[in-house]
Amino acid sequence: MQQREELIKYCHKVYEKDFVSAFDGNLSARTPNGTVLITRSAVCKGDVTNNDILEITMNGEIINGTGKISTENKLHLFIYQNRNDVKAIVHAHPVYSTAFASTRDSLDRPIFPEVILTLGRIPLCKYATPSTDELPESLKNHVSYANVFLLENHGAVSIGVNLKQAYFRMEKLEHTAKTIFIANKLGGVKEIPKYKLEALYSVAEKNYGIKLDEKNKF
Repeated sequence: MQQREELIKYCHKVYEKDFVSAFDGNLSARTPNGTVLITRSAVCKGDVTNNDILEITMNGEIINGTGKISTENKLHLFIYQNRNDVKAIVHAHPVYSTAFASTRDSLDRPIFPEVILTLGRIPLCKYATPSTDELPESLKNHVSYANVFLLENHGAVSIGVNLKQAYFRMEKLEHTAKTIFIANKLGGVKEIPKYKLEALYSVAEKNYGIKLDEKNKF
């Protein structure tokens, strides 16, 4: 599937899943020639067409497309510039994840084995004013290792080797936040004890070939 078509597909999925409303959020993909395809400003992700996608340089200059570039392009470019492995980014405002980010209640806890192994750590990035250089800077301490980020009083970001992985990481993040919210209502979440985590890491590497970076271990 062509990158533009894939970008349109996942824009629509993000909207259908209620990860954004109105004109919220932005999605992007790094092209083989080093440029970035990104959704333009002020467009509903459920309505995105090929005409709503801009091609920009790593300096944020528009190469192809018409319309205003999203002010949050700085966030996307910062991640691409610091992570060569990242080829796609989803920035959204999923309700439960954003609620945790707004209460500054961390999701970075060892609760679900599959989350530990597929998402890794879930850092909570300090509040930064949207559209300013403060926003990408808020990810600075976490960009080298994290696959998902909560933005205080703002939303969430997920990254991946392609749009499919970035999207499903956002979906898993929101499912995690919703489940923890419900668990807290039922009496509180119980974390996986340290010795069980070591066993999990060992089994993951032996059976699934998943070896976590030390920064992604609890």
